[in-house]
Amino acid sequence: MKRLTTLLTALALTVLSLSAQGYERYYTNLPIDMPVPELAQFPDNVVNINDFGGVGDGLTLNTEAFQKAIAALEKMGGGHLVVPAGIYLSGLISLKDNIDLHLERGAVLMASPNREDHLKGGKTATFISASKRTNIAITGEGVIDGNGAYWRPVKRDKVSDTEWNAFKAMGGTVTDGGKLWYPYDLKHYPNIASSPKEQEKMRTHLIRFTDCKRVYVAGVTLQNAPKFHLIPTRCSEVIIDGLTVRCPWNAQNGDAIDLSSCRNVLVVNNIVDAGDDGICMKAGAGESGVKYGPCENILIENNTVFHAHGGFVIGSEFSGGMRNIVVRNNLFSGTDTGLRFKSAPGRGGKCENIYISNIVMTDIKDEAIVFECTYQNRPAGGSDEQSSEELTFLPEFTDIHISNVICRGAERAVVAKGVEGQRCIYGITLTGSTFFHNLDVPVVVDEWSEVEITDSRFATFDTPVTND
Repeated sequence: MKRLTTLLTALALTVLSLSAQGYERYYTNLPIDMPVPELAQFPDNVVNINDFGGVGDGLTLNTEAFQKAIAALEKMGGGHLVVPAGIYLSGLISLKDNIDLHLERGAVLMASPNREDHLKGGKTATFISASKRTNIAITGEGVIDGNGAYWRPVKRDKVSDTEWNAFKAMGGTVTDGGKLWYPYDLKHYPNIASSPKEQEKMRTHLIRFTDCKRVYVAGVTLQNAPKFHLIPTRCSEVIIDGLTVRCPWNAQNGDAIDLSSCRNVLVVNNIVDAGDDGICMKAGAGESGVKYGPCENILIENNTVFHAHGGFVIGSEFSGGMRNIVVRNNLFSGTDTGLRFKSAPGRGGKCENIYISNIVMTDIKDEAIVFECTYQNRPAGGSDEQSSEELTFLPEFTDIHISNVICRGAERAVVAKGVEGQRCIYGITLTGSTFFHNLDVPVVVDEWSEVEITDSRFATFDTPVTND
C-alpha cells in the first residue's frame, strides 16, 4: 500500500509540474509589457510527513514531525513534503529553500487552537512562513485551516443568535455592553496576553512569505485565518494559481490575498470568499514603504471574488507605489465594492500604468468603483485609526485606465473622495462600461478629483430599456 501511495503521489506531482507550465499564455495582448514570472523548481525527492512521526488523527500535535521532515528534505537539497489524507494539527511551520509543501486530497493542515503553540520569542508568528528563501511552494488539493475562531473578535450585530450563543459556549469575554465577543478566557485554552484588547493585537496570519524568490502557491484551499490568509511581502517571481480562499463574511480583517511590494506576480484562476479585501495590493506606509519599493509587474486574471470588502483593491498603504498592473477577465459577485482604491495622507504613493478591463460585477453592496483618500481603519473595539495630519505621502491615484466593466446591481457606479485642496485623484479614465445602479445619481466625484468617463451607460429601474 505504501509503495502504491508513493507511486500515486509521484504521478500527481508529475501532473502538477506539467500543469504548471505554459503561464506565458496569460501574457498575450497585454496593454503594457511585463515579464512572465519564473516558475519555482524542485528536486524529485519526495518524503511523507507520516514517516517522520506525523499523525493525521485531528488530536496529535505534529509540529515536531514537520520540523523533522523539512530538515530531512533540506539535507537532500529540497523536494516535496507530502501530507496525505487526514487532519494534521500543528504549530509553526517554516519552509526552507527548494521545498514544496504538497497536500493531497483529503488532507487538512490545521493550526493548533492552542495559541501558545504559535509563540516565538514571546510573540506570535505566522502559521506557515518563509523568509529570504528561494523556490518555495504550497500545492495540492488539500486544506490549510487557521482555526480563526480562537483568535478573531466577533461583533454581535454581524452574527445570528445561534452563532452568538455558539461563540459564548466556547467561553470568551463579552464587552461593550454585549456588542463584542473576544476569544479571551476560553474554556479549554490559555490566554497569551493580559487583556482581550492586548490579545487581539497578537492575532497572526495564516501564510506569509517575506523576501522570497520564486514562490508558487497552487490548488489548495486556505480558510479561517486568524487574520490575513496569504501575504507575499517583498517577494519576486510569484505565481498564485487555482486557490480557494474562504472565511466567514464577518471575519474581522479576513483579507484573502495581499501582495505587498512584490514584483513579477501572476494571480490567476482563484476563488475568494472572504471577510475583508479580496485581492489586495499594498506597498508600505511612509518612509518604510518607499524603502521597500512598489508592487510592480502584476497580472491578475480569471479570478472570482464572492464576498469581500473589495474585489480588487489598492491600499490602504502604498507609499512604495504601484506600477505596471493589469487586472482583466475577473468576476466580482456580492462584494461590498468592486474596484476599491483606498488610502490617506501618510500612507499614499503614486500609481503608474494601471489597466483594468473586462470586469463583471453582480450584487455589489456599495460602489462599483470607489476612490477614497481619507480612509480610516477601525479595529474591533477601538476608535478610528487617525490618518496623518501632515500632508505627507499623499496618495496619487492616477494613470488608472478602466474599460469594459459590466455591473448589475450597485448603490452607485463611481465615487471619488479626495483630500481637500490636493490633487490626489486624477488621470482616471473609464470607458465602454455599463452600470445598473440603485441611487438616482450614479457618479459622485468631489471638486478635488478628476475622473473622465466616456462611452458608458448608467441605468436604474426607471431607465427605459432600448435596443439602440
